[in-house]
Amino acid sequence: MEKQDLLLLHGALGSQSQFQNLMPLLEEHFEIYTLDFSGHGDMPVGNDFGIITFANEVLYELAKWHIDKINIFGYSMGGYVATYLALNSDRVLKAFTLGTKFLWTQEYAEKEARKLDPIKIMDKVPAFADELKQRHKQLPWEQMLAKTSRMMQDLGNNNLLSLENLKQVNAEICVGIGDSDNTVDMDESVSVYHAIPRSKMCVMPNTLHPFEKVNPVLLAESLKQYFKQDL
Repeated sequence: MEKQDLLLLHGALGSQSQFQNLMPLLEEHFEIYTLDFSGHGDMPVGNDFGIITFANEVLYELAKWHIDKINIFGYSMGGYVATYLALNSDRVLKAFTLGTKFLWTQEYAEKEARKLDPIKIMDKVPAFADELKQRHKQLPWEQMLAKTSRMMQDLGNNNLLSLENLKQVNAEICVGIGDSDNTVDMDESVSVYHAIPRSKMCVMPNTLHPFEKVNPVLLAESLKQYFKQDL
């Protein structure tokens, strides 16, 4: 049986390298594609840094790969990008989001942005600072934090997704959330699930928000079940 194409999109402050434990569990069933958004991992930063830019980068890569439509798994911000693409293009077959914050407000954005203070991170979680230094080769980690903070505040001021425009999404979306996710609100995820016409919901047991805390075997099985259910 011909393999389906599956694109994996990382979250904020992340990179495609985070999928190294997940990909081997999927390669038997899918043709796997990944990328680093600009400024992340090995990708130089461009003039713009934000959701629309990242979505356009996905479209650019799809054209380079000669792929018309694709299935997408998006973790956190990657799920937001996937849903934005599903709303604004016809290039998404199906998407599975995990730990995605969809409904941004100024208050929430300011709270999250305050967590991205490099001095506080160095003081309280130096191991995370070292992780960011190792992960991002093109952009100093302090600048990565500053740009991500600004992106969050931009979403707080002008959220690109709403319960109203999510009703216009034509692609099927599975809204995934960990049952122990302290970053994304369960009630919000349920509201998004109800707003998207062709939607499913997946609550992953014993799952926190950080991708490194997600059980790759459990996630791989969830992705295989969702994307291959119509075959």
